[in-house]
Amino acid sequence: MSLNFFNPVTTQTWTNGRHNVRCVKIIQETWDVRTFCFMADQPVLFFFKPGQFVTLELEIDGEPIMRSYTISSSPSVPYSFSITVKRLPDGRVSNWLHDNLQVGSELAVHGPVGDFNVIDYPADKVLMLSGGVGVTPLMSMTRWFFDTNANVDLQFVHSAREPRDIIFHRELEHIFSRIPDFRLHIVCERGDENGVAWAGFRGYLAQAMLELMVPDYLEREIFCCGPTPYMNAVKKVLKSNGFDMSHYHEESFGATPAEVRADVQELAEQAEAEMEAVDTADMLQVEFSSSGKSIRILPEETVHSAAAKLGLHIPKACGMGICGTCKVKKLSGDVNMEHNGGITEDDEAEGYILSCCSTPKSHVAIEF
Repeated sequence: MSLNFFNPVTTQTWTNGRHNVRCVKIIQETWDVRTFCFMADQPVLFFFKPGQFVTLELEIDGEPIMRSYTISSSPSVPYSFSITVKRLPDGRVSNWLHDNLQVGSELAVHGPVGDFNVIDYPADKVLMLSGGVGVTPLMSMTRWFFDTNANVDLQFVHSAREPRDIIFHRELEHIFSRIPDFRLHIVCERGDENGVAWAGFRGYLAQAMLELMVPDYLEREIFCCGPTPYMNAVKKVLKSNGFDMSHYHEESFGATPAEVRADVQELAEQAEAEMEAVDTADMLQVEFSSSGKSIRILPEETVHSAAAKLGLHIPKACGMGICGTCKVKKLSGDVNMEHNGGITEDDEAEGYILSCCSTPKSHVAIEF
């Protein structure tokens, strides 16, 4: 790589949108976790808020798939970014990444976005609680604090199944050995398995253990990430002790529960029955100009669902107006867009909308 790569005149700054990147390094963190490092062929300064995520645009078995992953690296290392992925038994995307993504592989990413970050919630005293691969956004935050010499009193509690599952173990120990105001606590559900001895905390994180490790935990800004049962247990402890939950922030990882999938199926059947009774005069037309297709939908349906009914694939990841992946340009008409930070005011001024959370208020024309 030549020094011309870092010419400030040609270097671009990362903004929310679609970017082509190339995998430049793969790190085996644990037996089933890998970190994938990316750079752009044209120099890009990957500035983001520690804790935010990106959405990968992939093609697996001929099918386009979007999947979001938290950035595990810090913006203090700005010419690249990394994601850390755990191989899951039934994880179609995680298995594909582990088996197919190689150094030199190119793909498109969307982002960065996300409200779970330490920049928007500054505090002098911070408690980070992570379970399993939920450590990734908290690692980005910790690296940022360390690299920027932040004046922060940081307590970090990480829970793993067993010693071999501790992600970033050596780096965490190094960071927390260098800063007096940083304290690291690791809990293993099981110990002394697979030939690895463990002399630290064992079992599941509970109130007594938390009080022993961080006696002033109720006085801290708390960032939590991990499996849903883990975060529910943390919130139960906090609420039972009168913690002000406005100082609690979480990011969740997990599959859609079976009962939610059943509810979705039931709602779909109800919607089909209701469609038969609706007055067509109440329906609104959504036109996709580039595709030459249009459809009439109910006012409460989204632009994205209109496209799906026509067989048009607008990329989507979160479905909640957070990631910005489904951004399209509105040529005419009015919509009600209830997003969660996935679009900028400048984009809105130029006519862009997020199709996943935009419902028509009139006949609408979309450039797609």
